Amino acid sequence: MKRLYVIALSVLLALLWLTPAVLGADPRPATTGRVIISTSGDVTVPAGDQADVVIATKGTATIGGQVDTLVIVDGHAILTGAQVHTIFAARSSVDLGTGTVVTGDVLKVDSTVSQTADVVVQGSVRDVAFDLATIGLILAPAIILLVIGIALATIAAGLLLAALGARQVRAAESLISQTPGQVLVWGIGGIFVPLLIVILLFVSVIGAPIGLAILFGLWPVTAFVGYLVAAIWIGDWILHRTSPEVVRERPYLASVIGLVLLQLLTIVPFVTTIAGLFGYGAVLLLAWRTFRQGRAQSTTVAHPATPAPMAS
Repeated sequence: MKRLYVIALSVLLALLWLTPAVLGADPRPATTGRVIISTSGDVTVPAGDQADVVIATKGTATIGGQVDTLVIVDGHAILTGAQVHTIFAARSSVDLGTGTVVTGDVLKVDSTVSQTADVVVQGSVRDVAFDLATIGLILAPAIILLVIGIALATIAAGLLLAALGARQVRAAESLISQTPGQVLVWGIGGIFVPLLIVILLFVSVIGAPIGLAILFGLWPVTAFVGYLVAAIWIGDWILHRTSPEVVRERPYLASVIGLVLLQLLTIVPFVTTIAGLFGYGAVLLLAWRTFRQGRAQSTTVAHPATPAPMAS
């Protein structure tokens, strides 16, 4: 987790300082579209070679050619006779050797930068930890409000489902309680079967739009409904244990309790995923049984029984 945090920090720095430089039309080496990424290993750009972006974590980056942006995380950067526009260093050491030219800035967080007398840094060498902390203070309230907004919207969706589809929700809950194994199988199958269908639809021009509708419309909506059903089932299970004598026609309270509990349990790995699988499987199984039942009824109506002959 700590390593992922550092890498995310470096990406954030690149977004914050590289984008304004691009918009400002700073002079840079000609782009090649070449990106070099090395994790837990060394990377080398020799003299005469060129790359747009070099990202190295847990290793040593040896640069002798031209690099537009160099990102080094938990590592060591050695530049000799190199031409670099921007350098981002997080918990690393950077050695700017003889003949190196940095046309932009050297930005560092918990890092050291050493340079020889003939090194040219046209921008500045500065620590951006304070800037990053300031940005974090600005973004933190917005992120908190976004999380709260998503949580409230999810609870509202659960209440809407409880109001409009109480009978179907109860039926799906019964499937989870009575046939949990079958429901789980349907939930797991509901992950792979739609993918297979979408891939087959993409083969034809006519089927591609249908595949996109399934992939980005029907599939995620069904999964979200399954998540709501699982939360309502959890809420009903809790209410049944605390007040078994109370009969509630619509699961409003259960939806609020279950959704709040599931959203709090997102900090525990796989809990919400497993619950969502059961709810998703219950929705799919209920839809299949409803489809089969409706088809059987229509067949019965289409072929009525022949009346017995009347006695003379």
